[in-house]
Amino acid sequence: MSEKLFSDFPEVSSKQWKQKIQADLKGADYNDTLIWHTLEGIDVKPFYHADEFEALPTISETKASAFKICQSIFVSNTEKSNATAIDAISKGVEAIEFIIPNDNISVSDLLKDIDVTSTPMHFNLQFLSSEYVKTIPSKKQITIHTDIVGHLARTGNWYHNLNEDHKQFESIVKHTNTLCIDVSLYQNAGANMIQQLAYAVAHLNEYFNHFDSERNAAQKQDLNVIFNCSVGTNYFFEIAKLRALRLLYKTLASAYNINTTCDIHVTPTKRNKTIYDYNTNMLRTTTECMSAILGGASLITNLPYDAVYHKVNEFGTRIARNQLLVLKNESYFDKVNNASDGAYYIESLTTQLSEKALELFKDIESNGGFLAQLKAGTIQKKIKESAAKEQALFDTGDHVLLGTNKHPNLQDKMKADLELYPFVKTNPVKTLIEPIIEKRLAETVEQERLKNE
Repeated sequence: MSEKLFSDFPEVSSKQWKQKIQADLKGADYNDTLIWHTLEGIDVKPFYHADEFEALPTISETKASAFKICQSIFVSNTEKSNATAIDAISKGVEAIEFIIPNDNISVSDLLKDIDVTSTPMHFNLQFLSSEYVKTIPSKKQITIHTDIVGHLARTGNWYHNLNEDHKQFESIVKHTNTLCIDVSLYQNAGANMIQQLAYAVAHLNEYFNHFDSERNAAQKQDLNVIFNCSVGTNYFFEIAKLRALRLLYKTLASAYNINTTCDIHVTPTKRNKTIYDYNTNMLRTTTECMSAILGGASLITNLPYDAVYHKVNEFGTRIARNQLLVLKNESYFDKVNNASDGAYYIESLTTQLSEKALELFKDIESNGGFLAQLKAGTIQKKIKESAAKEQALFDTGDHVLLGTNKHPNLQDKMKADLELYPFVKTNPVKTLIEPIIEKRLAETVEQERLKNE
Protein backbone atom coordinates (compact mmCIF):
# COMPACT_ATOMS: atom_id res chain seq x y z
CA MET A 1 0.00 0.00 0.00
CA SER A 2 1.56 3.27 -1.13
CA GLU A 3 -0.87 5.69 0.56
CA LYS A 4 -0.03 6.87 4.07
CA LEU A 5 -2.64 5.88 6.61
CA PHE A 6 -4.45 8.70 8.42
CA SER A 7 -2.87 11.40 6.20
CA ASP A 8 -6.23 13.18 6.03
CA PHE A 9 -6.43 13.60 9.80
CA PRO A 10 -4.81 16.60 11.49
CA GLU A 11 -2.29 16.01 14.28
CA VAL A 12 -3.66 16.36 17.80
CA SER A 13 -1.44 18.17 20.32
CA SER A 14 -1.03 17.18 23.96
CA LYS A 15 -2.89 20.37 24.93
CA GLN A 16 -5.90 19.33 22.85
CA TRP A 17 -5.86 15.82 24.37
CA LYS A 18 -5.80 17.30 27.86
CA GLN A 19 -8.71 19.62 27.06
CA LYS A 20 -10.75 16.67 25.75
CA ILE A 21 -9.96 14.61 28.87
CA GLN A 22 -10.87 17.52 31.13
CA ALA A 23 -14.22 17.85 29.36
CA ASP A 24 -14.91 14.13 29.75
CA LEU A 25 -14.19 14.33 33.49
CA LYS A 26 -17.36 16.44 33.83
CA GLY A 27 -16.01 18.80 36.45
CA ALA A 28 -13.64 16.47 38.31
CA ASP A 29 -10.17 17.88 38.82
CA TYR A 30 -7.67 16.59 36.23
CA ASN A 31 -4.67 16.62 38.59
CA ASP A 32 -6.47 15.02 41.56
CA THR A 33 -8.17 12.37 39.43
CA LEU A 34 -5.55 11.27 36.92
CA ILE A 35 -2.09 12.28 38.18
CA TRP A 36 -0.25 9.59 40.14
CA HIS A 37 2.33 10.83 42.67
CA THR A 38 5.22 8.46 43.38
CA LEU A 39 7.61 8.15 46.32
CA GLU A 40 10.33 9.43 43.99
CA GLY A 41 8.54 12.77 43.63
CA ILE A 42 7.53 12.03 40.03
CA ASP A 43 4.04 12.94 38.84
CA VAL A 44 2.85 10.28 36.42
CA LYS A 45 0.45 11.63 33.82
CA PRO A 46 -2.36 9.71 32.10
CA PHE A 47 -0.71 10.11 28.69
CA TYR A 48 2.54 11.27 27.10
CA HIS A 49 2.98 12.99 23.76
CA ALA A 50 5.74 13.62 21.23
CA ASP A 51 5.42 17.40 21.52
CA GLU A 52 6.64 17.19 25.12
CA PHE A 53 10.14 16.36 23.84
CA GLU A 54 12.51 18.96 22.40
CA ALA A 55 14.05 16.27 20.20
CA LEU A 56 13.41 12.63 19.43
CA PRO A 57 14.95 10.32 22.06
CA THR A 58 18.27 8.78 21.10
CA ILE A 59 18.61 5.06 20.49
CA SER A 60 19.94 3.20 23.54
CA GLU A 61 23.16 1.23 23.23
CA THR A 62 21.86 -1.94 24.89
CA LYS A 63 20.41 -4.94 23.11
CA ALA A 64 17.78 -7.22 24.64
CA SER A 65 19.12 -10.10 22.55
CA ALA A 66 22.42 -9.91 24.46
CA PHE A 67 21.10 -10.75 27.94
CA LYS A 68 22.29 -14.01 29.45
CA ILE A 69 20.46 -16.37 31.81
CA CYS A 70 22.51 -16.89 34.95
CA GLN A 71 22.21 -19.33 37.84
CA SER A 72 23.63 -18.57 41.27
CA ILE A 73 25.24 -21.43 43.22
CA PHE A 74 26.38 -21.17 46.82
CA VAL A 75 29.49 -23.33 47.18
CA SER A 76 29.44 -25.43 50.33
CA ASN A 77 30.69 -28.57 48.62
CA THR A 78 32.98 -28.14 45.62
CA GLU A 79 32.13 -31.41 43.90
CA LYS A 80 28.37 -30.93 44.25
CA SER A 81 28.56 -27.31 43.12
CA ASN A 82 30.55 -28.30 40.06
CA ALA A 83 27.96 -30.96 39.21
CA THR A 84 25.13 -28.45 39.74
CA ALA A 85 26.79 -25.98 37.38
CA ILE A 86 27.33 -28.58 34.66
CA ASP A 87 23.70 -29.71 34.99
CA ALA A 88 22.42 -26.11 34.82
CA ILE A 89 24.45 -25.40 31.68
CA SER A 90 23.05 -28.52 30.04
CA LYS A 91 19.53 -27.23 30.77
CA GLY A 92 19.96 -23.83 29.15
CA VAL A 93 21.79 -21.62 31.65
CA GLU A 94 24.25 -19.31 29.87
CA ALA A 95 26.31 -18.06 32.84
CA ILE A 96 27.14 -19.26 36.34
CA GLU A 97 27.65 -17.27 39.53
CA PHE A 98 29.55 -19.11 42.24
CA ILE A 99 29.15 -17.62 45.73
CA ILE A 100 32.39 -18.49 47.51
CA PRO A 101 32.21 -18.34 51.34
CA ASN A 102 35.90 -18.92 52.15
CA ASP A 103 39.35 -19.44 50.64
CA ASN A 104 39.30 -23.22 51.12
CA ILE A 105 37.39 -23.69 47.86
CA SER A 106 39.49 -25.08 45.02
CA VAL A 107 38.79 -23.09 41.86
CA SER A 108 40.23 -25.76 39.56
CA ASP A 109 37.93 -28.40 41.08
CA LEU A 110 34.97 -26.02 40.83
CA LEU A 111 35.59 -25.45 37.11
CA LYS A 112 36.31 -29.09 36.26
CA ASP A 113 34.83 -30.09 32.86
CA ILE A 114 33.29 -26.60 32.35
CA ASP A 115 34.16 -24.74 29.15
CA VAL A 116 34.77 -21.22 30.48
CA THR A 117 35.31 -19.90 26.94
CA SER A 118 31.64 -20.45 26.11
CA THR A 119 30.01 -19.99 29.54
CA PRO A 120 30.85 -16.85 31.55
CA MET A 121 31.79 -17.55 35.17
CA HIS A 122 31.21 -15.08 38.00
CA PHE A 123 32.92 -15.55 41.34
CA ASN A 124 31.16 -13.67 44.13
CA LEU A 125 33.63 -13.73 47.02
CA GLN A 126 32.32 -13.34 50.57
CA PHE A 127 35.82 -12.69 51.86
CA LEU A 128 38.72 -10.48 50.79
CA SER A 129 41.93 -12.10 49.59
CA SER A 130 44.05 -10.92 46.67
CA GLU A 131 46.10 -14.12 46.94
CA TYR A 132 43.00 -16.26 46.41
CA VAL A 133 41.94 -14.16 43.42
CA LYS A 134 45.28 -14.93 41.79
CA THR A 135 44.38 -18.64 41.85
CA ILE A 136 41.38 -17.92 39.62
CA PRO A 137 42.22 -18.08 35.88
CA SER A 138 42.58 -14.65 34.31
CA LYS A 139 40.24 -15.08 31.36
CA LYS A 140 37.83 -12.72 29.61
CA GLN A 141 34.82 -14.87 30.55
CA ILE A 142 35.70 -14.98 34.26
CA THR A 143 34.62 -12.11 36.54
CA ILE A 144 35.50 -11.55 40.19
CA HIS A 145 32.90 -9.75 42.33
CA THR A 146 34.47 -7.88 45.25
CA ASP A 147 33.12 -4.63 46.71
CA ILE A 148 34.72 -3.38 49.94
CA VAL A 149 32.48 -0.30 50.25
CA GLY A 150 29.43 -2.49 49.64
CA HIS A 151 30.63 -4.87 52.36
CA LEU A 152 31.03 -1.95 54.77
CA ALA A 153 27.49 -0.73 53.98
CA ARG A 154 25.99 -4.22 54.41
CA THR A 155 27.83 -5.36 57.55
CA GLY A 156 28.96 -2.11 59.20
CA ASN A 157 32.61 -3.23 59.19
CA TRP A 158 35.52 -3.54 56.81
CA TYR A 159 36.73 -7.06 56.03
CA HIS A 160 39.94 -6.31 57.96
CA ASN A 161 40.47 -2.56 58.34
CA LEU A 162 40.49 0.49 56.07
CA ASN A 163 44.13 0.29 55.00
CA GLU A 164 44.28 -3.49 54.58
CA ASP A 165 41.01 -3.60 52.64
CA HIS A 166 42.16 -0.92 50.22
CA LYS A 167 45.52 -2.63 49.76
CA GLN A 168 43.88 -5.98 48.96
CA PHE A 169 41.21 -4.36 46.78
CA GLU A 170 43.76 -2.41 44.74
CA SER A 171 45.62 -5.64 44.06
CA ILE A 172 42.41 -7.40 42.97
CA VAL A 173 41.36 -4.59 40.61
CA LYS A 174 44.85 -4.47 39.13
CA HIS A 175 44.73 -8.23 38.55
CA THR A 176 41.17 -8.43 37.19
CA ASN A 177 40.70 -4.94 35.70
CA THR A 178 37.10 -5.09 36.98
CA LEU A 179 35.02 -3.06 39.41
CA CYS A 180 31.81 -4.61 40.77
CA ILE A 181 29.30 -2.44 42.62
CA ASP A 182 26.59 -4.06 44.77
CA VAL A 183 23.56 -1.77 44.49
CA SER A 184 20.97 -4.44 45.31
CA LEU A 185 21.37 -3.70 49.03
CA TYR A 186 19.79 -0.26 48.70
CA GLN A 187 16.69 -1.54 46.90
CA ASN A 188 16.20 -4.46 49.28
CA ALA A 189 16.51 -2.11 52.26
CA GLY A 190 13.76 0.19 50.96
CA ALA A 191 15.54 3.02 49.14
CA ASN A 192 13.44 4.68 46.44
CA MET A 193 14.63 4.65 42.84
CA ILE A 194 16.21 8.11 42.96
CA GLN A 195 18.25 7.03 45.97
CA GLN A 196 19.18 3.70 44.39
CA LEU A 197 20.56 5.45 41.32
CA ALA A 198 22.31 8.25 43.18
CA TYR A 199 23.86 5.88 45.72
CA ALA A 200 25.01 3.56 42.93
CA VAL A 201 26.85 6.38 41.17
CA ALA A 202 28.19 7.92 44.40
CA HIS A 203 29.32 4.45 45.55
CA LEU A 204 31.18 3.96 42.26
CA ASN A 205 32.63 7.47 42.41
CA GLU A 206 34.47 6.53 45.60
CA TYR A 207 36.41 3.97 43.55
CA PHE A 208 36.87 6.24 40.54
CA ASN A 209 38.32 8.94 42.78
CA HIS A 210 40.67 6.45 44.37
CA PHE A 211 41.93 4.90 41.14
CA ASP A 212 41.93 8.03 38.96
CA SER A 213 45.58 8.93 39.43
CA GLU A 214 46.80 5.33 39.48
CA ARG A 215 45.61 4.20 36.06
CA ASN A 216 46.82 5.38 32.66
CA ALA A 217 44.54 6.16 29.72
CA ALA A 218 44.69 2.64 28.28
CA GLN A 219 43.90 1.03 31.65
CA LYS A 220 40.91 3.34 32.11
CA GLN A 221 39.51 2.37 28.74
CA ASP A 222 39.95 -1.33 29.53
CA LEU A 223 38.26 -1.12 32.95
CA ASN A 224 35.10 -3.24 33.25
CA VAL A 225 32.36 -1.99 35.57
CA ILE A 226 29.50 -4.24 36.70
CA PHE A 227 26.48 -3.16 38.73
CA ASN A 228 24.65 -5.84 40.73
CA CYS A 229 21.06 -4.55 40.95
CA SER A 230 17.65 -5.61 42.21
CA VAL A 231 14.36 -4.74 40.56
CA GLY A 232 10.80 -4.71 41.88
CA THR A 233 7.38 -4.98 40.27
CA ASN A 234 6.91 -1.31 39.36
CA TYR A 235 7.20 -2.47 35.76
CA PHE A 236 7.82 0.63 33.66
CA PHE A 237 9.71 2.44 36.41
CA GLU A 238 12.14 -0.47 36.75
CA ILE A 239 12.75 -0.46 32.99
CA ALA A 240 13.45 3.27 33.20
CA LYS A 241 15.65 2.82 36.29
CA LEU A 242 18.07 0.48 34.51
CA ARG A 243 18.15 2.76 31.48
CA ALA A 244 18.82 5.75 33.74
CA LEU A 245 21.65 3.87 35.47
CA ARG A 246 23.45 3.44 32.15
CA LEU A 247 23.02 7.14 31.35
CA LEU A 248 24.36 8.19 34.74
CA TYR A 249 27.25 5.77 34.48
CA LYS A 250 28.16 7.08 31.05
CA THR A 251 28.16 10.66 32.36
CA LEU A 252 30.39 9.78 35.33
CA ALA A 253 32.75 7.55 33.33
CA SER A 254 33.18 10.25 30.68
CA ALA A 255 34.33 12.70 33.35
CA TYR A 256 37.14 10.28 34.29
CA ASN A 257 37.89 9.23 30.67
CA ILE A 258 36.93 5.68 31.62
CA ASN A 259 35.24 3.12 29.36
CA THR A 260 31.61 4.32 29.16
CA THR A 261 30.09 0.86 28.68
CA CYS A 262 29.02 -1.04 31.80
CA ASP A 263 27.32 -4.35 32.54
CA ILE A 264 24.24 -4.69 34.73
CA HIS A 265 23.57 -7.95 36.59
CA VAL A 266 19.95 -8.06 37.81
CA THR A 267 18.20 -10.20 40.42
CA PRO A 268 14.55 -9.75 41.47
CA THR A 269 14.11 -7.98 44.80
CA LYS A 270 13.44 -9.80 48.06
CA ARG A 271 11.55 -6.82 49.48
CA ASN A 272 8.14 -7.72 48.02
CA LYS A 273 8.44 -11.50 48.43
CA THR A 274 6.13 -13.32 50.83
CA ILE A 275 5.93 -16.64 52.66
CA TYR A 276 2.12 -16.80 52.55
CA ASP A 277 0.52 -17.38 49.15
CA TYR A 278 4.08 -17.93 47.99
CA ASN A 279 3.14 -18.88 44.42
CA THR A 280 2.45 -15.19 43.73
CA ASN A 281 6.21 -14.75 44.07
CA MET A 282 6.49 -16.45 40.67
CA LEU A 283 4.29 -13.77 39.12
CA ARG A 284 6.37 -11.05 40.76
CA THR A 285 9.69 -12.47 39.59
CA THR A 286 8.37 -12.97 36.05
CA THR A 287 7.45 -9.30 35.61
CA GLU A 288 10.67 -8.28 37.34
CA CYS A 289 12.72 -10.32 34.90
CA MET A 290 10.74 -8.79 32.03
CA SER A 291 11.62 -5.31 33.31
CA ALA A 292 15.26 -6.35 33.54
CA ILE A 293 15.31 -7.55 29.93
CA LEU A 294 13.60 -4.46 28.52
CA GLY A 295 15.71 -2.21 30.74
CA GLY A 296 18.90 -3.56 29.19
CA ALA A 297 20.28 -6.02 31.76
CA SER A 298 23.38 -7.90 30.64
CA LEU A 299 22.88 -10.82 33.00
CA ILE A 300 19.76 -11.97 34.89
CA THR A 301 19.67 -14.36 37.84
CA ASN A 302 16.12 -15.22 38.81
CA LEU A 303 15.10 -15.57 42.45
CA PRO A 304 13.35 -18.87 43.30
CA TYR A 305 9.78 -18.33 44.50
CA ASP A 306 10.59 -19.98 47.85
CA ALA A 307 14.03 -18.43 48.40
CA VAL A 308 13.07 -16.50 51.54
CA TYR A 309 11.92 -19.54 53.53
CA HIS A 310 13.29 -22.70 51.84
CA LYS A 311 16.83 -23.95 51.47
CA VAL A 312 18.05 -24.33 47.90
CA ASN A 313 16.06 -27.12 46.27
CA GLU A 314 15.83 -28.64 42.81
CA PHE A 315 12.20 -27.67 42.20
CA GLY A 316 12.52 -23.99 43.13
CA THR A 317 15.73 -23.67 41.16
CA ARG A 318 14.22 -25.37 38.10
CA ILE A 319 11.15 -23.12 38.11
CA ALA A 320 13.31 -19.99 38.43
CA ARG A 321 15.52 -21.12 35.56
CA ASN A 322 12.56 -22.07 33.37
CA GLN A 323 10.90 -18.69 33.86
CA LEU A 324 13.86 -17.07 32.12
CA LEU A 325 14.04 -19.82 29.47
CA VAL A 326 10.36 -19.26 28.63
CA LEU A 327 10.87 -15.49 28.39
CA LYS A 328 13.84 -15.93 26.10
CA ASN A 329 12.90 -18.91 23.96
CA GLU A 330 9.10 -18.93 23.93
CA SER A 331 8.12 -15.32 24.57
CA TYR A 332 10.88 -14.05 22.23
CA PHE A 333 12.07 -11.27 24.52
CA ASP A 334 15.49 -11.55 22.90
CA LYS A 335 14.20 -11.04 19.36
CA VAL A 336 13.58 -7.28 19.46
CA ASN A 337 16.39 -4.99 20.56
CA ASN A 338 15.67 -1.75 22.43
CA ALA A 339 11.94 -2.47 22.60
CA SER A 340 11.43 0.33 25.12
CA ASP A 341 13.11 2.97 22.93
CA GLY A 342 10.77 5.74 21.81
CA ALA A 343 8.00 4.92 24.30
CA TYR A 344 7.20 8.44 25.50
CA TYR A 345 6.25 7.28 28.99
CA ILE A 346 9.45 5.27 29.53
CA GLU A 347 11.63 7.95 27.92
CA SER A 348 10.09 10.58 30.20
CA LEU A 349 10.60 8.42 33.30
CA THR A 350 14.21 7.73 32.29
CA THR A 351 14.94 11.43 31.95
CA GLN A 352 13.27 12.37 35.23
CA LEU A 353 14.94 9.58 37.20
CA SER A 354 18.33 10.50 35.72
CA GLU A 355 17.97 14.19 36.48
CA LYS A 356 16.71 13.73 40.04
CA ALA A 357 19.39 11.12 40.79
CA LEU A 358 22.08 13.43 39.40
CA GLU A 359 20.90 16.21 41.73
CA LEU A 360 21.11 13.87 44.72
CA PHE A 361 24.52 12.63 43.63
CA LYS A 362 25.82 16.19 43.46
CA ASP A 363 24.43 16.85 46.93
CA ILE A 364 26.22 13.77 48.27
CA GLU A 365 29.51 14.85 46.70
CA SER A 366 29.19 18.42 48.00
CA ASN A 367 28.74 17.00 51.51
CA GLY A 368 31.86 14.87 51.59
CA GLY A 369 31.03 11.96 49.31
CA PHE A 370 29.32 8.61 49.72
CA LEU A 371 31.75 7.07 52.20
CA ALA A 372 31.67 10.13 54.46
CA GLN A 373 27.87 10.17 54.48
CA LEU A 374 27.80 6.43 55.10
CA LYS A 375 30.07 6.85 58.14
CA ALA A 376 27.94 9.77 59.38
CA GLY A 377 24.79 7.65 59.08
CA THR A 378 23.14 9.99 56.57
CA ILE A 379 22.66 7.33 53.88
CA GLN A 380 21.20 4.91 56.41
CA LYS A 381 18.80 7.56 57.73
CA LYS A 382 17.54 8.47 54.24
CA ILE A 383 16.95 4.83 53.31
CA LYS A 384 15.06 4.24 56.58
CA GLU A 385 12.84 7.25 55.85
CA SER A 386 12.07 5.98 52.36
CA ALA A 387 11.44 2.43 53.64
CA ALA A 388 9.08 3.77 56.31
CA LYS A 389 7.00 5.60 53.69
CA GLU A 390 6.70 2.46 51.58
CA GLN A 391 5.91 0.38 54.68
CA ALA A 392 3.14 2.83 55.64
CA LEU A 393 1.57 2.42 52.19
CA PHE A 394 1.71 -1.36 52.59
CA ASP A 395 0.23 -1.22 56.09
CA THR A 396 -2.72 0.87 54.89
CA GLY A 397 -3.28 -1.35 51.84
CA ASP A 398 -2.33 1.33 49.31
CA HIS A 399 0.68 -0.73 48.31
CA VAL A 400 -0.74 -4.18 47.55
CA LEU A 401 0.93 -7.56 47.89
CA LEU A 402 -1.73 -9.98 46.72
CA GLY A 403 -2.31 -12.81 49.15
CA THR A 404 -0.73 -10.92 52.03
CA ASN A 405 -2.41 -7.58 52.64
CA LYS A 406 -5.04 -8.11 49.93
CA HIS A 407 -7.22 -11.24 49.59
CA PRO A 408 -5.13 -13.35 52.03
CA ASN A 409 -5.94 -17.03 52.36
CA LEU A 410 -6.38 -17.25 56.13
CA GLN A 411 -6.38 -21.06 55.95
CA ASP A 412 -2.81 -21.01 54.65
CA LYS A 413 -0.38 -22.47 57.21
CA MET A 414 3.38 -21.97 56.98
CA LYS A 415 4.89 -22.56 60.41
CA ALA A 416 5.90 -26.15 59.64
CA ASP A 417 7.30 -25.26 56.20
CA LEU A 418 9.97 -22.75 57.24
CA GLU A 419 13.44 -24.14 56.59
CA LEU A 420 15.04 -20.69 56.81
CA TYR A 421 14.32 -17.82 59.21
CA PRO A 422 12.60 -15.35 56.86
CA PHE A 423 12.80 -12.22 59.04
CA VAL A 424 15.43 -9.66 59.96
CA LYS A 425 17.92 -11.22 62.36
CA THR A 426 19.11 -9.10 65.26
CA ASN A 427 22.74 -9.78 66.06
CA PRO A 428 24.18 -7.36 68.65
CA VAL A 429 27.72 -7.08 67.29
CA LYS A 430 29.86 -3.97 67.57
CA THR A 431 30.24 -2.31 64.18
CA LEU A 432 32.22 0.62 62.84
CA ILE A 433 29.12 2.17 61.26
CA GLU A 434 25.40 1.38 61.28
CA PRO A 435 24.80 -1.34 58.66
CA ILE A 436 22.09 -1.00 56.02
CA ILE A 437 19.55 -3.76 56.75
CA GLU A 438 17.45 -5.50 54.12
CA LYS A 439 13.85 -5.98 55.17
CA ARG A 440 10.76 -7.36 53.44
CA LEU A 441 7.52 -5.39 53.51
CA ALA A 442 5.41 -8.32 54.73
CA GLU A 443 7.53 -9.31 57.75
CA THR A 444 5.34 -7.84 60.52
CA VAL A 445 2.13 -9.22 59.02
CA GLU A 446 3.70 -12.64 58.54
CA GLN A 447 5.07 -12.80 62.07
CA GLU A 448 1.62 -12.02 63.46
CA ARG A 449 0.02 -14.72 61.31
CA LEU A 450 2.61 -17.29 62.35
CA LYS A 451 1.88 -16.58 66.02
CA ASN A 452 -1.82 -17.19 65.45
CA GLU A 453 -1.51 -20.44 63.48
